[in-house]
Amino acid sequence: MKRPMKVKMRSHLAVEEIMARKGKVADVDHKEIWIKKDMNLEESEKEKVLRSEAKEKNGKRTEIEKKNFYWRVLDMRLKKWYLRKKEEVMEEAIN
Repeated sequence: MKRPMKVKMRSHLAVEEIMARKGKVADVDHKEIWIKKDMNLEESEKEKVLRSEAKEKNGKRTEIEKKNFYWRVLDMRLKKWYLRKKEEVMEEAIN
């Protein structure tokens, strides 16, 4: 049975380092491992609002925009996440 595990760290610096490198854990053998920072109610509500804003913005993208980027919540901020390098997008726009 798969269950969540809560890990408490002694140092805030250790938490920041782990959160910065968490993407490297999700390789081929460990796709089911997720590392997420524990949030209080206020942080959780803020992230929920940001996720709904991202969903709304993603729904309003044009077909060309859908090929190039999508909106996502990263580090408690709404970010534009490019599917291809910006240089490739610029070259395609020129041609």
